Amino acid sequence: MTYLAKIYVTLKPAVSDPAGQTVLAALRRMGHESAQDARIGKYLEIRISGDAPDSVKAAVDQMCRELLSNPVIEDYRFDLEEIATP
Repeated sequence: MTYLAKIYVTLKPAVSDPAGQTVLAALRRMGHESAQDARIGKYLEIRISGDAPDSVKAAVDQMCRELLSNPVIEDYRFDLEEIATP
């Protein structure tokens, strides 16, 4: 089976986000005064093969902890979808 892992990495709430503040300031300058906050993150898609969804989830979790996120300052979550292979 082949799966698609959709991974979202975001800064922890207590970590300042200068890029997010820059985006927020730009939005407000453009007249979007209703914008209250902006946080910048990362989105990744990884195709991964495996026989059991639980083992694939464990592998994606390990990838996130070891490389795709910095656990000191970032949180992550992911969705896993089974995809058809040609």
